[in-house]
Amino acid sequence: MIGVITGDIVGSVYEFKKRFPYSFEPLFHPKAKFTDDTICSLAVMDAILQDASPRDTLHSWGREFWSTGGWGKMFVRWLASKEPEPYGSYGNGAAMRIAAVGWVGQSVSQIIEMSDRFTEITHNHPDGMKSARAVALAVYFARRGMRADDIREALSEYYDLDFAISDVIEDYQRTEVAEESVPHAIVCALEATTFEDAIRKAVSLGGDTDTQAAIAGGIAEARFGIPDDIQEQTLAYLTPKMLNTVETFYERHVVSS
Repeated sequence: MIGVITGDIVGSVYEFKKRFPYSFEPLFHPKAKFTDDTICSLAVMDAILQDASPRDTLHSWGREFWSTGGWGKMFVRWLASKEPEPYGSYGNGAAMRIAAVGWVGQSVSQIIEMSDRFTEITHNHPDGMKSARAVALAVYFARRGMRADDIREALSEYYDLDFAISDVIEDYQRTEVAEESVPHAIVCALEATTFEDAIRKAVSLGGDTDTQAAIAGGIAEARFGIPDDIQEQTLAYLTPKMLNTVETFYERHVVSS
């Protein structure tokens, strides 16, 4: 999804920093690039478009764009294997790639079923599974026009989202653990007033900025859409193959949604 890709690119240069000013300029740093968050999200879109095995598309996209960087150590081993198996991850890697499911599913039960199928191939730990469900459902609820407070309530079985980013930012620590990062990314999107606001909030938290902004961006896109100038800048980073996957997915699953 373009919102996910935008967040990944914008956040790519700030990863590992403790925090970063909300008003950073420019939005797209000259050294910004897409990372594993983009590749994995495209693999999910591709699997949906082809009605293919998510394990196979994730594996093939990851190996094709191996040099992109940003891969977690356990995921690198998964990519290197000829017959990759789930490895019990409780990280945020499944949550960052799952947004497309929120556009395709037509009911809560279908979203959950699809989310689990696209997650269990790697992140089959209960926390990894839960985080992906929460993000996919947040996108689904947002695209259907649900108010932010109602989305918080609807996701309460997964996370306590009753907090403000301003209240937690001072003590926020860099982490790739789903339980400690995905709720914050979701709240960045839910308390935002614009798409760009969500991205900036997620980056200003510091830490795993590209993944946080990717998650927030996917939900914020469903809430607000993406300004034309930001969308244009994002798409300029992509290869022809990536663009074809994005354009086809939007034609089939977003424009008509």
